[in-house]
Amino acid sequence: MAAVLFDFSGTLFRVESAESWLRAVLTAAGTTLPEPELIRTAGALEAAGALPGGASPSGPPPEEVAGVWAERDRTAELHRAAFTGASRSVDLPDPALHDALYDRHMEPAAWHPYPDAIGVLDGLRGRGVAVGVVSNIGWDLRPVFRHHGLDPYIDTYVMSYVYGIQKPDPRLFATACDALGADPRETLMVGDDRRADGGAAALGCAVHFVDHLPVAERPGGLLPVLDMVGRPPVVP
Repeated sequence: MAAVLFDFSGTLFRVESAESWLRAVLTAAGTTLPEPELIRTAGALEAAGALPGGASPSGPPPEEVAGVWAERDRTAELHRAAFTGASRSVDLPDPALHDALYDRHMEPAAWHPYPDAIGVLDGLRGRGVAVGVVSNIGWDLRPVFRHHGLDPYIDTYVMSYVYGIQKPDPRLFATACDALGADPRETLMVGDDRRADGGAAALGCAVHFVDHLPVAERPGGLLPVLDMVGRPPVVP
């Protein structure tokens, strides 16, 4: 393999829990909720799919965002509208908290790298393999990588909102391969979403999937990537 492309959320990083997310915002706002109510509210936000990078909606997207949900990663404006709209389907003590929740999820402290992420990235760098990040997202994720010390291992970032297209559109993967000077047929895409990340196969990339689990529950999910780098590519 000449290059490896990684998804961001659920692959290299995992966002904090909905409870931690809500608690941080309430604390910053000087607002308190009784603990049982906080836990119930966090659960309702999670069920609505309001935490970007968190759980998908437990049912159809809230009616307030049905029109933008499928296209939410195409622009920063659609991304904010989709997730704040989902949040607004849940009652909060102050309407301003909905935007505060969205802002919180963009903070580097809201994200945690998987335990094996830096080791795998360092291993790829040591083998001379180019590395890119290809993400469906509505904001600049590079500060997250810098904050956690992973930025030196990334050669290019391709974010959907910058290009107005989102995975599984093969053009997003092609953009990353072009930036790395890599032949897609010698490139591995690693992600957690079989539909979105699997779109790289249309370009000729090999694809490897990991499970979108909490950080503590997936200590070594990326390690097979190092073994795969020396193997011939297998296209699904």
